[in-house]
Amino acid sequence: MTINNVITTNDTTKPVLVLGGTGKTGRRVAARLRSRGHEVRAVSRGGPVRFDWTDESTWEPVLTGARAAYLVDSQRADAGTSMRGFAKLAASLGVERLVLLSHSDWVAPEGEEKLPCERAVRESGARWTILKPAWFAQNFSEDPFFLRQVLDGDVVSSTGEGVEPWLDVEDIADVAVAALTEDGHDEQAYALSGPRLLSMAEAVGEIARATGRDVVHRAVSPADFAAHAARQGVSEEHVELLNMLYGWIREGRFARLGDGVRRALGREPRDFTDYVRTAAATGVWLG
Repeated sequence: MTINNVITTNDTTKPVLVLGGTGKTGRRVAARLRSRGHEVRAVSRGGPVRFDWTDESTWEPVLTGARAAYLVDSQRADAGTSMRGFAKLAASLGVERLVLLSHSDWVAPEGEEKLPCERAVRESGARWTILKPAWFAQNFSEDPFFLRQVLDGDVVSSTGEGVEPWLDVEDIADVAVAALTEDGHDEQAYALSGPRLLSMAEAVGEIARATGRDVVHRAVSPADFAAHAARQGVSEEHVELLNMLYGWIREGRFARLGDGVRRALGREPRDFTDYVRTAAATGVWLG
């Protein structure tokens, strides 16, 4: 597979659309594209260029003239339906490539071959690449709920002794930019993960060592976690989601490494220790 054959210079005069342009992955994708000289159209619901999954009148303006698009779904129950309409519209307007940030296969219901948003992108008529990430390492430093727990020195979860191949979001951005701007990634689904499996306790322990702070992981039952999260102001719906995801970690559904970074970029993924060292140097965990 060719991984360094960049698309023609003429194409770079047309912008690359980045949905969720202020989010964890979108802002990194946009920054990398700009640093490489690509025109970027970064959009979000509250940004200067407005895009709203629930307002279809915002779809065509952000797609018109774009040559490629980085897609993150609406996180709503009807996400697949919205993605199908959006992806079809993108192809009809001449958008050549769609790169979708999806989910690991464990979220697919029993008997479901592909996730709805993935099917929508595959069947759009455009060239496509699908990214299937593990849990983001950056949750510890950029997600308010996780960050607050680290700052409090008490990270609580119902993951038990389950392990996860924590993924550095920087690797997602690198793979996304490659798929958006280089040949060799069409019709590829990349399972993205870090290079090793870590339990929540081991991940928190690395943060503690890097910061010199007393930060511990407290393993609790799903019921006790729900009570803890509710006291932190987390909505009941989000508590249920976290407990479900933590349960899957506890059951070992996440306990496998993906080869997507290696396949897409020809290198190993960043290690969790490297992420921790970089994040600690910013002072984010010092309060």
